[in-house]
Amino acid sequence: MADVLPLVEARLRTALGEPGARAAVTFLGTDRVEVLRFTEGDVVRYATLGMSAHPMSDPTAMVADPVKGPRAELVLSVRGGVADTDKVLRPLAVLAASPQVEGLVVAPGGSLDVGEPLWPGAPFTSVLVGEPGGLVEDLELDEPLDPVRFLPLLPMTPNEAAWKRVHGAQALQERWLAHGTDLRDPLRRSVTLD
Repeated sequence: MADVLPLVEARLRTALGEPGARAAVTFLGTDRVEVLRFTEGDVVRYATLGMSAHPMSDPTAMVADPVKGPRAELVLSVRGGVADTDKVLRPLAVLAASPQVEGLVVAPGGSLDVGEPLWPGAPFTSVLVGEPGGLVEDLELDEPLDPVRFLPLLPMTPNEAAWKRVHGAQALQERWLAHGTDLRDPLRRSVTLD
């Protein structure tokens, strides 16, 4: 079976260009996760590389299937030069390792929380997982492997995360849209939630 990660990196390069930097993080008992940084104009994108090496499996399954199951990588886009967002590398790697460490299946509409600011001074400790297929197209793999989906991450303030738990991801996204929220602003305030 072909190694998935070179194909994933090639797809990221095709969609986002050459990475300007990369960092690797390894957690005890997990495979290495890299985070690649791409810059386009004033937008900085961070993409994980390593999460898709293995399929995510249902945490209630008795045995994890080594072949079948959803595969994904995470992509975060922020406006550059406003905050020290390069410190997001470790939190992103933590989120990318969560399927291996915690048995999570990361899917659109879900929330991921790192329990601390995503970068110094960030008003966000969690992210909403967005729908794939926009910025980076899914990467089809040979049968029986599931495609790799590139999931955008949308930073949430603690108030937004609490509101989302009650009202759902769709309602929060509609609220952001209605208020013209700049989700790439690394220092933005919480959207009005009343």
